[in-house]
Amino acid sequence: MKNIALNERLAKISIFLREIPVYMAEFNTLQISVSAILLISLITQLAYYWIVFARLAFLRKNEENPVKDFPPVSIVIAAHNEYHHLKENLPSILEQDYPNFEVIVVNHASNDETSSLLKELNLKYRALKLITIEQDLNFFHGKKFPLSIGIKSAANDLLLLTDADCKPASALWIQKMASNYNDNTGVVLGYGPYEPEKGFLNRLIRYDTFLVAMQYLSFAIKGFPYMGVGRNLSYRKELFYKQKGFISHYTIASGDDDLFIGAVAMKNNTKVELAPESFVYSEPKHSFKAWLTQKRRHISTGKRYKKKFKFMLGSYGSSLFVFYLSILFLLITRQMLYVVLGAWLLRIITQLIIHKNILKRLNERHLLLFSLLWEPVHALIIPLVGLMGLRSKDTKWE
Repeated sequence: MKNIALNERLAKISIFLREIPVYMAEFNTLQISVSAILLISLITQLAYYWIVFARLAFLRKNEENPVKDFPPVSIVIAAHNEYHHLKENLPSILEQDYPNFEVIVVNHASNDETSSLLKELNLKYRALKLITIEQDLNFFHGKKFPLSIGIKSAANDLLLLTDADCKPASALWIQKMASNYNDNTGVVLGYGPYEPEKGFLNRLIRYDTFLVAMQYLSFAIKGFPYMGVGRNLSYRKELFYKQKGFISHYTIASGDDDLFIGAVAMKNNTKVELAPESFVYSEPKHSFKAWLTQKRRHISTGKRYKKKFKFMLGSYGSSLFVFYLSILFLLITRQMLYVVLGAWLLRIITQLIIHKNILKRLNERHLLLFSLLWEPVHALIIPLVGLMGLRSKDTKWE
């Protein structure tokens, strides 16, 4: 009986093998090639998710590491016509639960009520230090010039940078960021989400911010720090002087965070801070055009990244683009549907697991369904925005 059953199985396998050429003949070379490209892009995506992004998703929560010596910290904010934002956000920065800090606000050629507000707050808060630049000297494009003035005026080596439209999530912001410093620490990367609001645009902005954070935080944990966000960023003043500030990229508006960090951050001197109390929330754009302009400006710095960072980010983004483009082609031609279904299921299960954990860590749980549904469109649109950004010569400080 065993021999009969074995012979029957061998016969079925033989028939299946003989039918493979007939089955493959139904597909043309292009379809087979696209399927191969789909599988290669899938393997690339899975490698990024399980080797890089999983480091952030499954990072063990550090035990509480309270600041013992409370090293002095200088917070630097560059402001240009930011009366309303400063009125709303600056008190929460000045009232941080930290014994030794100063807040330097550089009022850069503002023509609104910023100056009056700062003078009023200066009477109330001893920690506030004001610097006024009456005219836009335009030595640097964007906020790099006022930011440089503020950094050079800082009394302390530990710098903590944010923007006028940003508000810390708690009074423990400085404590959480400063707790990462020891003798070897030079850079601390924080998370800067956008305030949740109603509407599709807000979800799109927060989702895009989450994707950027997933990449730069994961790569930093992996040992390849390449950027931070100016909304929530800390580094030593000595690194600023060692790098000669922003002189290497002074001709463009962006780069005070990503290009600078890409130059000074290393595996052994960089840490990330992921405590929810350390997050710094910003007001999102309220029009698609404004967000698109901001996105183009940020992407425009990509051409100045180091080659290894270009490769890391480019291979991830291009493989994602090719993955969905291949799926779209095979769906339109109605061929290799089992390959399409298998590849899509494998990736979406991986995405669900990794995204769920990272979104939970970043307090963005409500974006999980949006991330699953919107990613294909986002993956096909962002490369076009990137091309626009790489051709952009924007030098305006918003």
